[in-house]
Amino acid sequence: MDVRQLRYFVSIVDFGSLGKAAEKLYVAQPSLSQQMARLEEELGVTLLLRSNHGVTPTAEGDALYRHARLVLRQMEQLKQEVTKGAGAESGTVAVGLPTTMASVLAVPLFERIQDQYPGIRLQFFESLSGYLNELLANGRLDLGILFRESDTPGIAALPVLDETLYLLGEPGGDISPRASTVPLRKLAGVKLVAPGAANGLRLLIERTFGSEKVELNIIADIDSLPALLLIANSGRACTILPSSAIAQWNEALLPKMRRIVEPTIERPASICWPNGAPMHSATVAVRETLIQLIAEHVERGRWQGVTMRKR
Repeated sequence: MDVRQLRYFVSIVDFGSLGKAAEKLYVAQPSLSQQMARLEEELGVTLLLRSNHGVTPTAEGDALYRHARLVLRQMEQLKQEVTKGAGAESGTVAVGLPTTMASVLAVPLFERIQDQYPGIRLQFFESLSGYLNELLANGRLDLGILFRESDTPGIAALPVLDETLYLLGEPGGDISPRASTVPLRKLAGVKLVAPGAANGLRLLIERTFGSEKVELNIIADIDSLPALLLIANSGRACTILPSSAIAQWNEALLPKMRRIVEPTIERPASICWPNGAPMHSATVAVRETLIQLIAEHVERGRWQGVTMRKR
């Protein structure tokens, strides 16, 4: 087993296709297949499952993938420290942002890193927090924002903020169109659209309504932020989201937003990273820059309904 084989294997898993990996690596596909066959023979296990839909790793392949990513990252770090000096802020840092926060943080983070650390190359992944957790656990992300406040096996968490949730749309009833808040009890039976049942935000909504004994009426499961906002603006149903969800949204298409009270609904957010190896200096720089940006947004009133955690 050598570094080249590990790099080939990681690329195949990342792309889910031998053909796409071969194209990216500038390697003939038969040669790539041969290298993988040799690797499987050496280890005595099947690493990849091939089908008409592409290539997926076996359980043994998943284990190799996690270790291979770590080895390749350490090789990159070794090269940078030898050529540029220990602690040099350079190299690739993969960052995962929840869909609701990406519009607030992605561009400012890119600009700040470009200005202060031009040797760092950012990779952004925007997705639901559950998928980001999976990417962190598999070593495909260096940093990610997850809605939690404690460590889990393999992942360290640094709590940075608490985010308030709002009702978007017009619930009707005796709620004044001019009101900036809405008591939770007034949402009993109100038509809502929300992310699917496995989503962390959905679970928080269900838990809060249940604990307060308020009837929850979710009429559709929608895992699309633009669709949730458009439906809320249409008047056909409301939705519950943080203010970051509308940060870059066209004001003409914005539904009415009211803070939910009695009780308020908040969720914690942490910057997370795999804790199986020392953090590279470039990753530390991105993490600290991300914290600074969040604090600046809150202090300047650019991020409504967010409270910073004390460090």
